Amino acid sequence: MDEHVRHAVQVPATTANLGPGYDAFGAAVDLHLLVATAPRADGPRVSARGEGAVELSDGEDNLVWTSLLAACERFGWQVPDVDLVVDNPIPLARGLGSSSAAIVAGIALARALAGADAGLVRRDHAVGDVDLVDLAADLEGHPDNVAPALHGGMVAAATTDDGRRVVRTLPPPVTSRPLLLVPEQRQVTSEARAVLPEQLPRADVAEQAARAGHVLAGMAGLWPVDPDLAGDRLHEPTRLAVMAASGALVTALRAHGHHAWLSGAGPTVAVALPAGDAEASAARVAELPEALGFRALLHSWDRQGVRACADGGCAVAGLAGGCSDCPLARLA
Repeated sequence: MDEHVRHAVQVPATTANLGPGYDAFGAAVDLHLLVATAPRADGPRVSARGEGAVELSDGEDNLVWTSLLAACERFGWQVPDVDLVVDNPIPLARGLGSSSAAIVAGIALARALAGADAGLVRRDHAVGDVDLVDLAADLEGHPDNVAPALHGGMVAAATTDDGRRVVRTLPPPVTSRPLLLVPEQRQVTSEARAVLPEQLPRADVAEQAARAGHVLAGMAGLWPVDPDLAGDRLHEPTRLAVMAASGALVTALRAHGHHAWLSGAGPTVAVALPAGDAEASAARVAELPEALGFRALLHSWDRQGVRACADGGCAVAGLAGGCSDCPLARLA
């Protein structure tokens, strides 16, 4: 492990559930957390800028660092003696996967620092993508954000009867672009989970499954998503009841024919806009959220997922480098 070589990772934000895919569906968005290593110096372990820079820990309990340590522990890699430099544009506690991005960044950095040979081997078998998803999901609690942050695109995750996670990745839809409507107020995920019902009537369970299939196929481009089927029966009713502005926004957007959903645990609302008319549609859609105190961020789907680069190398263009979107250059 050469700790003098600078490594950087780029991890996308994510939007989970997509409506009725609670804890199962997610998609990556091209809003990227950047983290790079630096030689260890006296002082804080982590130096941060961007969203949450003044409130996130700069010490050994920083989530990126603890995730790096968790990866080293699980896979038998040496713990590097490095500092971390973080640039975070992802709003915190808004339902856009900020904690998942931090977890994935730590795991990806640990693998990059372990090197091409050691980084592919753990104590008992080769380390593959399934191992990384399992570790990230164990740290986060569920895979719907960490899986698209790792893989990019859109994912559907499920668990077998014996507890094995199965994650399948789809290319992001070329027919749409995500508009993120982000309020100032935050929502802690644990609090948003606390309001969920313990049980659902059988009819609601059946309808939930039907809507999940409809939305997943629609996002995959097999048919247009019907806005009246975009909502679910499990997490949105109770959550939107306590997030009045987000609830009003979702209701209004669906009434105007848009596929809109509560992004993760909220309070951000996401909308899939037609790709060919996204800018004009975003301008029209933005009038309502602005009145409710939301800012509108038009993005594209992220196709690559986490990307790790080292000095003199490039995860996209090869060892010679040359990528126009180099995380190392953006962190310089």
